[in-house]
Amino acid sequence: MESLKGKTAVITGSGRRAGLGEAIAQRLAKAGVNIVISDIGAPKDAATGAEHIGSTDEMESIASDLREMGVKVSTQVCDVRSLESVRGLANHAVSEHGSLDIWVNNAGIGYIMKPLLDVTEEDWRAVIDVNLTGAFFGVKAAAEIMTKQGKGGRIINIASQAAKSGFPHAQAYTSSKHGLVGLVRSAAVELGGDDITVNNVCPNHVTTGLGAWQNEYFAKVVGADSVEDYMKAMAARIPMGRPGLPEDTANAVAWLCSDEAKYITAESMNVSGGEEPH
Repeated sequence: MESLKGKTAVITGSGRRAGLGEAIAQRLAKAGVNIVISDIGAPKDAATGAEHIGSTDEMESIASDLREMGVKVSTQVCDVRSLESVRGLANHAVSEHGSLDIWVNNAGIGYIMKPLLDVTEEDWRAVIDVNLTGAFFGVKAAAEIMTKQGKGGRIINIASQAAKSGFPHAQAYTSSKHGLVGLVRSAAVELGGDDITVNNVCPNHVTTGLGAWQNEYFAKVVGADSVEDYMKAMAARIPMGRPGLPEDTANAVAWLCSDEAKYITAESMNVSGGEEPH
């Protein structure tokens, strides 16, 4: 990972403790990458409740820990549903750190889950706006700067096993993650000539703060006697015998950012312990 030292990474949706974004930030910081921690900062509407977002205080707490690793870290509030806000985040990376080399689209809504017939128009739009449109804005804003810099770059979306397979009560979520597969395939074709790679990382279930909420929800959906029984059944269908860990996803991201992966683009890489073979 020597090739990563001194580079700058923006990670959206990275302002919650024990989330994938924090794990990715820690892994990249360990490799010497300067970090921009970003999240929406405060609730804005029904889709962005306080229990599901990273607050400004939590963002700064995460940044403080990362600074102890010897890298430069800043925080920036961003609503990925706004192209203007996303462009502001990209410009912040350049003004505060001197460059933008890595962009990780991690922000997502995975907590609006309902039976198909109960899904409202507002539910659908909330998930698509963050998970797919927000990722497109990130790809666009990052590419605008990376192409001008002329030294290549790495753009990575945190997709999901749901980018490959369907799940009940997750129509918008599954659609948004499937959409990321098409997004990287198209963007990679256009940006390859600028030495910018565009990939997805597709983890299976990870018990983050959001993951714990999903455990409770789906244990009830499938009629499990307890969350523990639900998790045991999940582990039993995974060839490696356990759900994913945040560091599994973080390690995959770091590798895709490294020079070792410089010829890999347009891919949607499973990190699922063998559960997702597609």
